[in-house]
Amino acid sequence: MLGGHVMHLVDLCGAIAAMRHARCSVVTASVDQMTFLHPIRIGELVLLKSQVNRVFRTSMEVGVKVWVENLHSGHMRHTSSAYLTFVALDRAGNRVLLHPVVPETDEEKRRFSEAAERRAYRLAFKEKTKTDSGQTA
Repeated sequence: MLGGHVMHLVDLCGAIAAMRHARCSVVTASVDQMTFLHPIRIGELVLLKSQVNRVFRTSMEVGVKVWVENLHSGHMRHTSSAYLTFVALDRAGNRVLLHPVVPETDEEKRRFSEAAERRAYRLAFKEKTKTDSGQTA
């Protein structure tokens, strides 16, 4: 399967998790760290799982993992991962304030904490890009 097709599936799966949380429309604001660990071969079943890691006012980070299953052997293999940021919008296209996620398990707490670190990096990169292009904030 082509990587672009995997990216499309990841975006769709992430958007579903974001919309379930926001209960309104969402748009993809960024895709971080899209990794391709193994190829997906013809005949393998593709499985995707997404989860809202953290909410920041009107945006949220969603983690998506992709696995494949060999239907003959039952063997599962993790093939790809990505972090996406979605922004919630009302019908007029205005940003919507989101209710927070409350991490409960150790894994959810880890993902919640790491999401804040990734957001700080994204914001710093955005600011640097503005500065490098001569724009001001």
